[in-house]
Parts: sequence; C-alpha cells; structure tokens
Amino acid sequence: MHLFKDPTRLFAGFGATALSMVIAGQALAQEMVFRGEPVPGGVHHQEAATSLATEAFWIDEMVLILITAITIFVCALLLWVIVRHNRRANPTPSRFSHNSPLEVAWTILPIFILIAIGSVTVPALFRQQIMPPADVTIKVTGYQWYWNYEYVDHNVSYDSYMLERNQLAEYGYEDRHYLLAADAQVVVPVGQNVVMQVTGGDVIHSWAVPAFAVKQDAVPGRLAQLWFNVDEPGVYFGQCSVLCGQNHAYMPIVVRAVTPEEYVAWLQEQGAENLAAAPGYDATVQLAASE
Repeated sequence: MHLFKDPTRLFAGFGATALSMVIAGQALAQEMVFRGEPVPGGVHHQEAATSLATEAFWIDEMVLILITAITIFVCALLLWVIVRHNRRANPTPSRFSHNSPLEVAWTILPIFILIAIGSVTVPALFRQQIMPPADVTIKVTGYQWYWNYEYVDHNVSYDSYMLERNQLAEYGYEDRHYLLAADAQVVVPVGQNVVMQVTGGDVIHSWAVPAFAVKQDAVPGRLAQLWFNVDEPGVYFGQCSVLCGQNHAYMPIVVRAVTPEEYVAWLQEQGAENLAAAPGYDATVQLAASE
C-alpha cells in the first residue's frame, strides 16, 4: 500500500521524519566546536585556522610593529625640534640648506624597509593567489540574500540562509550566533586543499571567512577562486563583505571542518556521486559497510 493512500502511515512517516530532525539537531549541538567566531569587544584577529591566516596575521603584526616604531621615531624628532630649535632656545638659527649624508640616509633607509616588507608580503600574496591542486572543489554563488553551494565533483547542491533567533537552538547554535548562523553549512575535510569557485548571481557579493584569511568578491559573469586548508575540526563563521543591498547584513557563512572520514559520510548522506574522488574515501570500508 502506498504511503499517501494510508493516512496513518502518512502521519507516522511525518512523525519519524520530525523526530530524526530533532535527534540530528541535538547530535549537531553536541558535536559542534565553535572556533572561528567574533567575540564581544574584540579588536584583534581571530585565531588563525589555516596556514594562509597564520602567515597573513604574522605579516600584519610585523608591519604594525614597524610602523609604530617609525611613528614614535618621527614624533620624537618633531618633539626634539620643537624643544631645541624654537626661537627662545635657538635665537640664531643655522642657514644651511643641504646635508648630503642625511639626505642619502633618509632616501636609502625607506628603500631597505620596503624591500624587507616586500620580501615577505609578495611571496605570501603568491601563495594566496596561486591555486594548489584541489582535493575539494566547491562553487559558491551569491544571491540577494543567500548563498548557493555546489560540490562540483559530487553533484551536491544546496542553498544556505540565515537562521532566525528562534531557530538557533534547533540547529545546535547558541543565542550569540544570531546573524552568524545559517541553516546549511559548508562541510570540508581538515588537512585538505579546498578550492572555492566564487561568482555572483545578481549583484556583487563577497565570500569571506576571517579565521581563514580569505575574501573573494563574487562578481556576476566572472568565476574567481580562493583556497584554504583548515588545520583543526570546528565551526568557522564569515559574512558577505561587500554591500549588496538592504539585507546585506543577513548573508552569514558557516564552514564546518570535519575529519576526512566524516566528510565522506556526510557526502553519502547527501546522496553524492563519485565518492571515490573524495579525500578520505576508503573503498574497502565502503564495501564492508554496504554489505
């Protein structure tokens, strides 16, 4: 007998489905470890979750120390000039107009400083912009105002929308995750190169995750790329980072990094094709499980 011809079985089926969703939500809440998220009053970077972020954050701090030292030095010189060379302290000022050694020094020193900065920033930029061989390829398309994700090697596609405050607990989030949490996560395996193909479906958006130090504009008609390799399992948050309309603030990004084995299991749950192409796939284990 078909399910739709038997109301009893129909309601039983709905009940089982609802129960499975609740159980899945509770399990998700127990498993999720929130790593890449903003903190109240925070003024610094989030903890780096990729090698790209570790390098970018180190460069940022190095340059900050350098410009702070230069600023202090210049301010000290100005203060010294004000105190030692005002009209009262120095009524008869010198009238020379050139000092060759000094002029050579303040020309060469900035050149060396720029070379030092460029020696670390340029290689880092190339490492960010040159895509490595992809273990996982995901196409992300920005729409007003949600994201669509497509796992191109496995024929898996879904949309991701922001959760309302009264939906957070159902999906395993806490109240502090309002405006950050989405109903669908980007699931990726740790220790694997993930290449995101980024485009826009209507206006310009921008896919950004601070803990990964990645940000790529999603331009309609163009396919841009970014990549990352997550160090540790956990949940990482991002948001659209280009003004894209009145609901721009309501386009959160949630990336969930899992072990390769969990990633393969997740793909199976989504009905993915070509599982053998997924990192972590073990043909012997899958054969035993199917038996």
